[in-house]
Amino acid sequence: MKAIAIDDEPIALEIVKAHASKVPFLELKAEFTDAFKALEYLQKESIDLIFLDIKMPDISGIDFFNSLSKKPLLIFTTAYTEHAVTSFEMDAVDYLLKPFSLPRFIKSCNKAFELYNYRNSAEVQDHIFIKTGYEQLKVMYDDILYLEAAGNYVTFVLKDKKVMSRCTFNEVVSLLPADRFVRVHRSYIVSVNRVDKLERHQVTIGDLTVPISEAYRQDLLLALNRHS
Repeated sequence: MKAIAIDDEPIALEIVKAHASKVPFLELKAEFTDAFKALEYLQKESIDLIFLDIKMPDISGIDFFNSLSKKPLLIFTTAYTEHAVTSFEMDAVDYLLKPFSLPRFIKSCNKAFELYNYRNSAEVQDHIFIKTGYEQLKVMYDDILYLEAAGNYVTFVLKDKKVMSRCTFNEVVSLLPADRFVRVHRSYIVSVNRVDKLERHQVTIGDLTVPISEAYRQDLLLALNRHS
């Protein structure tokens, strides 16, 4: 799993580099104190994971990550706790509070590696198994119109029915192939192939409408262009 680290503090980067050298499945390809140099790198190279500081002088880690068209897995490394909710909404794998220990770093990397492996295997599948009550229900990707989150439940809106599953949105995002499904709102994911019409604040899927938030609009546009 290829990674880079971005932090305006060189000492923080050295710690990430030292910890990463002890993780056998992780290859830290580059470290950056300048986020814009990291952006140039990402335009040329394919990366699976970013270790990203939040408070940096020219651009915040949150704004930096939201600017990326192709989003790798994300682990925030920060000394501040107040952005934890935002990181959850951005589907970050983890939120490492400085100073973090090697065991805590390895735990975070293990979570990322599990998601990395699952995403790669999911790309060749055509279905997902979702938990409903005490059962696991097989749902074909082609049958999914969109997903809606409410608390600890996610409703899968299918062509002919709705299925509710007790899980978090982050868990669902990690299971669905990123090339077929895109998040358009903190509470909604749509099937890219099912979108019939895009408007400023909503998309139309058949005779249904799903709201779009500005934070995810660019991701949807890019996904639709890739499928056009």
